Amino acid sequence: MPTKPARERARGALFHTRIADPRGDELLPLSMLRERYPDLHARHSAKYAGREHRLRERVIPLDCAWSDVVFLAPLDSTMLFDAARSSGRRVWDGPVWTLDAARLDPERCCVRLMRVSPGARSADPGTEDDYLPLTTATLRAVSEVTDRALARLRNLGPDEPLLPWGDVPHVLHRGPIPLDLFRELPRRRSRP
Repeated sequence: MPTKPARERARGALFHTRIADPRGDELLPLSMLRERYPDLHARHSAKYAGREHRLRERVIPLDCAWSDVVFLAPLDSTMLFDAARSSGRRVWDGPVWTLDAARLDPERCCVRLMRVSPGARSADPGTEDDYLPLTTATLRAVSEVTDRALARLRNLGPDEPLLPWGDVPHVLHRGPIPLDLFRELPRRRSRP
């Protein structure tokens, strides 16, 4: 019986906000934090208050739940947080980690296209059409912040949810990622 050829590994950079005090030697998805580090699970689960259903959302190509994946970004988040700051929000201002996408098994990864409808309190639900394989071409296509995302963040009202990643494609990895695969980027600030 013929075997399916292995997918080529994507080339390019992925990003994650630096973890201040990492525990263990892996970046864990939320579902794994529950058993290993209940205090961290409680802190990170709180980000989903009022939208807990998102944790059960299926990540169709990876056949798992939203809480079973580690979220990576196809772009440096500095511009997103600077745009949110320009709306008067106090937001994270820490370092960013980078990771060579080729270090990840593409069978355990996908790209989820994201969008936030005006007035929404959460990103719109995904459909099977919102998922793409993690390839070099896909990564290149989603690695720039859109004007729409920056405009939404720059014009946030005081009662609107921040959702900095709401309009930015997510790179999802099923399961933990070894911390030694990440490198810290030099600190820099962009201008929104």
